[in-house]
Amino acid sequence: MKRPYFKIVCLSASLFVLGATSCKDEPKKPKQAEVTFKKEGTLELIKKTNDSVIATLDIEIADNEFETQTGLMYRESMKANRGMLFIFPDEQPRSFYMKNTRFALDLIYLDTDKKVVSFQENAQPFNEGSLPSNAAAKYVLEVNAGLVKQWQLAVGDSMAFKSE
Repeated sequence: MKRPYFKIVCLSASLFVLGATSCKDEPKKPKQAEVTFKKEGTLELIKKTNDSVIATLDIEIADNEFETQTGLMYRESMKANRGMLFIFPDEQPRSFYMKNTRFALDLIYLDTDKKVVSFQENAQPFNEGSLPSNAAAKYVLEVNAGLVKQWQLAVGDSMAFKSE
C-alpha cells in the first residue's frame, strides 16, 4: 500500500526548510548619520625660519571628551583647506589611532606654545596602531595625508588659530 501522506509530509517539510532558510533577513546594520564639516575657526601654520604663512585652514575644534574621542571618524573625506584641531587641557605625550577613520591623515603634534614637536605622516584608514607624539603635546592638528610633506612642515614651525 502506498502512503500518499508520506509524500505530502516530505514535500511540506522541504518547502518549510527552503522557506525558512531563503527568507532570512540580512542582519540589519544601524545606519551611520553623515557627519559634515562645521567651521569653528581659522588656523595658520607659520614657518619658523622666516615667519611666513605656510597654509591657512578652516578648522573644526575638538575640545571635549566626546569630540576628542570621535575626531574625524565616520567621514568619507575632508577638503584640503580644512583640518581638525584637538585642544587638550594639559601638555603631555599623546597617542592617536585611526579606528573608524576612512581616509588617510597627517597628524601634527604641537606643544603649549603652539610649536610643532612632531608629526605622524600618512596614517592609514582603520589602522588601530598607536601614532605617538614622541614629545609632550597640548594640541593635535589632523589634516589630509601628504600635506605635511607638501608644506615642508618642520619641527619648530608654529600655528596661530582663532575660534569663530
